[in-house]
Amino acid sequence: MYLLPTATSPEVQECAPQVAVLPVGAYEQHGPYLPLITDTAIACIMAQDIASTYNVHLLPPITMGCSHEHSAWPATVSISAKTLIALVDDIRVSLRRSGITKLVIVNGHGGNYVLSNIVQEANADGPCVSLFPQGRDWEQARHHGGLVTGSDGRSDMHAGEVETSILLYAAPDLVRDGYQTADHDGDWRDFLLTLGLRAHSESGVLGFPSYATAEKGKGVLASLTTSFAEHLRVLGADAD
Repeated sequence: MYLLPTATSPEVQECAPQVAVLPVGAYEQHGPYLPLITDTAIACIMAQDIASTYNVHLLPPITMGCSHEHSAWPATVSISAKTLIALVDDIRVSLRRSGITKLVIVNGHGGNYVLSNIVQEANADGPCVSLFPQGRDWEQARHHGGLVTGSDGRSDMHAGEVETSILLYAAPDLVRDGYQTADHDGDWRDFLLTLGLRAHSESGVLGFPSYATAEKGKGVLASLTTSFAEHLRVLGADAD
């Protein structure tokens, strides 16, 4: 699995993509069985599947995000919301100079809330930026993948069924043993951003990783890749 795209400049020029795809992740704890790069890896996996299906310009990832609620665990690293805004804005400006005016941000970390505001402001003068996946994209993907959580009212917020399934399918070497017995009910998470995740889970897990399978991860990714076509349509870009 390559987290970085390997295309050359002439190869991109020949394809003449209208849209760039920017994976954005995080560097934060995911319990004892998933790596700190989980959110970045998942964002890259989604973006790579997209780039293999549609004519888009795949960018390298932003590997750190807004993970302050995970700061109680060793090695978690966060950047500020204003830094993330500046990074995405600088990337958009640079893309425009090279002739690519449309951008889809592929977000792998739910705590990167500020990305919604970036998209909101960028589109004030017309559609040019989209945030993927959105809520409906995830809902359809969970259904298509046959996930248990979500459909039965159980929360799957962090290091649970969906994240573990995606990695079991696309990057199984990243999954350590122990996910089979690490379930932690994530339904209660009031004041998460005030108290941090440690107040809700000693293990750092909020979800049900024991339900995870590679087959579910395959179905989730296939659904998300199909859903991406609607984002291209909204941006006025070709899906071919």
